[in-house]
Parts: sequence; structure tokens; C-alpha cells
Amino acid sequence: MVAVYPLVWVGLQLATGWASDILGRKPLIVIGMLLQGGAISVTAGVDSYGVWLGSMALLGLGTALVYPTLLAAVGDAAPATDRASLLGVYRFWRDAGFIIGALLAGAVADLFGFKPAIQLIAGITVGSGVLAFFTVRGRQV
Repeated sequence: MVAVYPLVWVGLQLATGWASDILGRKPLIVIGMLLQGGAISVTAGVDSYGVWLGSMALLGLGTALVYPTLLAAVGDAAPATDRASLLGVYRFWRDAGFIIGALLAGAVADLFGFKPAIQLIAGITVGSGVLAFFTVRGRQV
């Protein structure tokens, strides 16, 4: 089951990166974040192997929509001379978010259990998609 997520993500990100050049960055970022949040929420809300496989596939699709598109959006916004440094800053804050999210989820799991911790992360992910809808410049969804 764990392999479904990265297989879908890696298998689709070349196509989604290309699609972001045609459709614009914003729609793919927003839709991808919402798909990721929904898929994460399903894993906590349902106890079914088949549904989990589907949610991992949706998580992979959401990540494929978001990951190359965010990198391209940084590239779009940055002058060529500053691009490498700004991508480093972006990746630092992205990775810091992973660490903060893991610590937060661990604390919530200790206090309230695993399902509420996973739902919190799903909510933060959906919230990121909503925030992107209102703040990312580009084509509307």
C-alpha cells in the first residue's frame, strides 16, 4: 500500500508539470492541495484496505499536481540570477513544515489519538489549498 503513493506521484509529475505550463500554476496547486487533504482525511476516517489504496492514489495525484508546480511557480517569480537561492529558501520552509507538522501531529496523537492527529494534518493541508486560492497570483480555478 505504501508504494501506491510514490508510484502515482512519480508516474504523473512529468505530465502535471507540463500541464501547469498550459493551465497555469494556481489551479494545479489549489486542486492538488485539496486532493491531498481529502486523501489524508479519508485514511483516518475509513478502515478499509481498498479505500486506503484509493486514497493513497489520490494523495499521489495531489502531490503530482503540487510538487512540480510549486517549483515552477518559484521559478516564474524569481529572476534567473536569484532562482537557485530562492528555491533553496522555498525548500527550507517546505521541509521545516514537514518537521513542524510531524511534531504537531505527534503531540496531538499523544493527547487525543491518531485519528484526530491525522485529521488535523488533513485540515492544515486543505487550509493551505484555500490559502493558495486567495493568495497565489495566476489563473483562477
